Amino acid sequence: MKKRVWFTAALLATFILGFAFRSFVEKFEVKPPALKKATGIGGIFFKCKDPKKVREWYKKHLGLQTNDYGAVFEWRQGADSTRKGYTQWSPFSERTKYFEPSTKDFMINYRVENLEALVEQLRKDSVVIEDKIESFEYGKFVHIMDLEGNKLELWEPNDIEYEKLGKQMGSIITK
Repeated sequence: MKKRVWFTAALLATFILGFAFRSFVEKFEVKPPALKKATGIGGIFFKCKDPKKVREWYKKHLGLQTNDYGAVFEWRQGADSTRKGYTQWSPFSERTKYFEPSTKDFMINYRVENLEALVEQLRKDSVVIEDKIESFEYGKFVHIMDLEGNKLELWEPNDIEYEKLGKQMGSIITK
C-alpha cells in the first residue's frame, strides 16, 4: 500500500513539475508575431457612366478634392498617429475591365501588412489569387476573389512615397 501511495505521489509530482516547466518555457519562447491581415480601407472603386461628371459632382457637392484618378483622403494611423495614411476614391468607366473577372460594379482595396506572407497564407487557405504581386514605389498590390466573386485589391502601402507621388502630380488631399 505504501508503494502505491509513493508511486501516486511521484506520478502527481512529475505531472505538476512538467506542467510548471512547460509554463516557464512558454513564457520565454520567442513566437513569430501574428500575421496582420487587413489594416484598413485603401480605396473604394466603382463603375459609373461618366467618371469625369461624377468626380465634378462630388467635388461641387461634397467638397472632394478630385483629380483624374478620383480623390485621396488623408488620415492618421491608429497605431502611430504621427504617421499619415491614405484612402483612394475612384470612379471608373462602366466599361472598365479592371474589375474582371468580377461582374460587380465596385471593388474595395484593403491596406495590408506583409503582402507576401499574407498571399502565401491565402493560397494555403485556397483563396483565389488573380495575379502576381506587383511592386511600385508607393506599394505592392495583388488581386484576390472573395467567396461571392467580388474582386478585392490588397495593397501594402508605402505612404511616404504615395504622398510624394501625389505632390508630384499636384494633387490636393481631401482632409
